[in-house]
Amino acid sequence: METNSRATLQADLDAFDISEELGFLLEDPLTDLPDYYRVWMDLANNLTQLIESHQLRDLVDKMPVLSPHRLTSHRELRLAHLALGFITMGYVWQEGQHAPAETLPKAVALPYWLVSRRLGLPPILIYADSVLANWKLRDPAGDMEVENMDLIFNFPGDKSCRGFFLVSVLVEMAANSGILGAVEVMHGMEMHDLSKIQRGLLNVVQSLKNMKETFKLMHEHVDPTDFHGTLRIFMSGWRDNPMLPGGLLYEGVSNEPIFLSGGSAAQSSAIQCFDALLRIEHDDDSGAFLMRMRDYMPPAHRQLIETLSVCPSLQEFVLSCSNPAVCEAYDACVLALEDLRSYHLCIVAKYIIVPGSRARATGCPLRGVGAALDTTGAGGANLMVFLKSVRDTTHKALLSELASINE
Repeated sequence: METNSRATLQADLDAFDISEELGFLLEDPLTDLPDYYRVWMDLANNLTQLIESHQLRDLVDKMPVLSPHRLTSHRELRLAHLALGFITMGYVWQEGQHAPAETLPKAVALPYWLVSRRLGLPPILIYADSVLANWKLRDPAGDMEVENMDLIFNFPGDKSCRGFFLVSVLVEMAANSGILGAVEVMHGMEMHDLSKIQRGLLNVVQSLKNMKETFKLMHEHVDPTDFHGTLRIFMSGWRDNPMLPGGLLYEGVSNEPIFLSGGSAAQSSAIQCFDALLRIEHDDDSGAFLMRMRDYMPPAHRQLIETLSVCPSLQEFVLSCSNPAVCEAYDACVLALEDLRSYHLCIVAKYIIVPGSRARATGCPLRGVGAALDTTGAGGANLMVFLKSVRDTTHKALLSELASINE
């Protein structure tokens, strides 16, 4: 029996590209590409200096068009996507909100497009790049903690940039046991195994609590002024963005501008897995936005969300179940997810809403975003409206709320 369980788990890890220790994080990301791609790596490794000295655009404009066909492994492709994503964001936003580039040169656009097609990802810097695949350990034998970690590539913003992305990495790592718990619940439903369902749900609860505790590290490692005024613009996309209303032209790829959303936490596959497991169905605009964000996730991770979505409904099973422990575990999951979303609201207020209001009040917009994205996420959604909507919809999934609706 133990052998069968292990085989099933391994099949799930392989099918959905999950690391047993790290969840959706890319295991041991590469930090270098073959020498043929040296120009990409040199630009990406020196991005902050090149942006701040206003040299990046000139260097990219002189760059040769390289073929991505020499990239042979998944990890090479992920590093190439990461490097080209950072270069693209730096190129577009080097001069801040008032002079974004409206055309991405062919030397970046064409290989970026081809690499993206091979990975099943869009040609823009996404959460799966900047968080899931942008980390390394200083001491490979040491622990996964901020002090023993570094980013592979960085934006202006110094310690706050490093802190923002690394804390996000650790939040994703904390989601690992919950992802595995969700898979366990899925199999427990297939077998009508109540103990398996309860055990999986309790793992999800603990994972969500750990994610919130890890999220609190933002206060230690990220300065609100640096985040809002310097870093945030480099995560901005070109869809629903007043700074680039006409989208971005990818030279050598399309004769028409392309519209893509920037990287955001809405692209976290882990959170959408928990929604799918608990059958939390978000309303109208919020639901449509989250569905669109799945296009910005690695295909295998997206597949897990879709698999959980079409499984027999856990919600209906629990409602018809007379087992108090399973009902209690389900409600505990909903409450923990609601609590995490409430905390996310607090973080957004501290790092985006308040600094934006302060900058407007002093009449001195901060370098970079200024007022253009003070109420809008990098993905294009109205931040506070969206976050309150998904938090409130989560609350409605509590059994007591569902029972009152069905009466």
